[in-house]
Amino acid sequence: MPELPEVETTVRGLRPVLEGHRLTRVVVRRRDLRWPIPVDLGQRLTGAGVTGVGRRAKYGLVHTDRGDTVIFHLGMSGRWRLDPGEELKHDHLLLETDAGRRLALNDARRFGSVDIVPTDALPCYPTFAAMGPEPLGEDFTVRHLMRALKGRRASIKAQLLDQRIVAGLGNIYVCEALNLARVAPWREAGSVSRQRLERLVPAVRAVLEAAILAGGSTLRDYARPDGELGYFAKQWRVYGREDAQCPCGGIVRRRVDGGRSTFWCPRCQH
Repeated sequence: MPELPEVETTVRGLRPVLEGHRLTRVVVRRRDLRWPIPVDLGQRLTGAGVTGVGRRAKYGLVHTDRGDTVIFHLGMSGRWRLDPGEELKHDHLLLETDAGRRLALNDARRFGSVDIVPTDALPCYPTFAAMGPEPLGEDFTVRHLMRALKGRRASIKAQLLDQRIVAGLGNIYVCEALNLARVAPWREAGSVSRQRLERLVPAVRAVLEAAILAGGSTLRDYARPDGELGYFAKQWRVYGREDAQCPCGGIVRRRVDGGRSTFWCPRCQH
């Protein structure tokens, strides 16, 4: 599933194509994604000007001059295709701009979603209302983590994946950040010392920033709007590298908890 770096990379690819332009054609070819696409999406978007393209956690945001915002999630296999040469079977939403650019939201598994809400209502949108701070934002601090994790008996990895603690982190980047910070994934969250948190916060930022610079991580279906793949997988320290060597010289281990694989190095992560 595309995580924060993949969505951020997607948003950056869409921004120069959409921002400052008017949507001249909106076609919904299939409404039954993870949740039905609103029936009035085409009416509300056709003729609207795009004032901004952004992101919240793992969701992309397209703001319009009509006071609406489109919220999209890429699900397991979703991606935007820029200026597609032909329409494909799984192109479910088509957009055209006044500059003659075309975009197609392609989602073979249909686990993604598209919604449209008044921009003023975004903070109250059910998915966003209880979310924690953005990990690349100024509110994601050691102080925030100390307060949020106090008394928590669940593992530090599980707490970092909890969107109420911090928004947008997924399995790959949590494994990578914990390794970079030298923190054991199953250490009880409430027992993680301030010293470790002072390593963890910048580690989360560094991993995400490096991943965005590399275009994200392509596992199966993910690609940027221009068709390029994400190459951060070539920089993974531990994720997907069971029995390989950690940068510290130790051997990467893997275990499965709740259907998720955790990769870590027993030598450097305590």
